Amino acid sequence: MAQKFALVTGAGSGVGRAASIALAADGWTVALLGRRRDALEETAGLCKGATLVVPADVTDPAQIDAAFATIEKEFGRLDLLFNNAGNNVPGTPFEELTAEQWFKVVNVNLNGVFLCAHAAFRMMAKQSPVGGRIINNGSISAHAPRPGSAPYTSTKHAVTGLTKSMNLDGRRFDIAVGQIDIGNAATPMAERMARGVPQADWTIKAEPLMDVDHVGQAVAQMAAWPLATNVLTMTIMATKMPFVGRG
Repeated sequence: MAQKFALVTGAGSGVGRAASIALAADGWTVALLGRRRDALEETAGLCKGATLVVPADVTDPAQIDAAFATIEKEFGRLDLLFNNAGNNVPGTPFEELTAEQWFKVVNVNLNGVFLCAHAAFRMMAKQSPVGGRIINNGSISAHAPRPGSAPYTSTKHAVTGLTKSMNLDGRRFDIAVGQIDIGNAATPMAERMARGVPQADWTIKAEPLMDVDHVGQAVAQMAAWPLATNVLTMTIMATKMPFVGRG
């Protein structure tokens, strides 16, 4: 296989780290993007393959432009973007939510996803050979929210709309766009679920988690298909989590 180049955002921990490791194991050269260089370098040390550490804040247009300029200079092209960086605030009843909390989540989960996808889209549309793949990190919250999750749930619904719109616009340039919706992967962001999280009636119950490495492998599987084939939406979840049916 010809050398292929990937970019993973939020690569310093959790799902981003797992996906970076899985892609590198599949032969991808992976650019690791995130805010903390030390965390990215730790991920690079876990990858069995070539990596490029690119510190950047996904909410800053100038930093994203600079990051993609670096990737274009070092790689010459981009074949895959895993648009993974995300953020959240503690579960908060809607009436107690602050504007600061709202904008904190929207800036990363929606604006950051747009900025990275937009830069990748433009790069893929002009490179030769043309094309590439973008995988957006959605969430089971894009289908069924938890109570007290308005900012997170709203942004993940928006990511689903963005994925579908980009999918249509990408067809002219052989850019395949899909989404992975994850439920209860064992990451630092989700570890609270094992201790107990609010259910639909606001009772607190512990929920099962799944191995985050399985999510990384799923991303690598989506990335492995030729551009003529696309996984529009994949849902990967802890089998016994309360999502399907009524709990």
